[in-house]
Amino acid sequence: MQRPDDRTASALRFTTELIAWVATPWALASHSWVLAVLSVVVLIGLPTVFTTPGDKPHNGMVPVPGWVTIALVLLQLVAAVVSSWVAWPAWAAVVVSALAAVCLVTERRRWQWLLAADRASGRSPA
Repeated sequence: MQRPDDRTASALRFTTELIAWVATPWALASHSWVLAVLSVVVLIGLPTVFTTPGDKPHNGMVPVPGWVTIALVLLQLVAAVVSSWVAWPAWAAVVVSALAAVCLVTERRRWQWLLAADRASGRSPA
């Protein structure tokens, strides 16, 4: 099964990730600068290190099954939505929430592809 063409989904996902990278440390900075820095390390570092083989043009250091990649995307989406409600005005949080909802819909084909086979080992599910 070939990876679906998901340019629109990728653009929406990247936009939501950028929002998470900005809003999360912004929301945490008033509580702890250490947590703010740690949030950036987690939100950027985990998806850089852990990737599902064949999902991106460049592979990360540690291959993981598709469900892990999906969980990392969900982490980014939740971080973007929750942090935007904490850090920003309501109108901005509503826009971020709508973007995350659209992102969930556009990610569906990619997630089906990620779950279709054990991409970490290259084997198809039994």
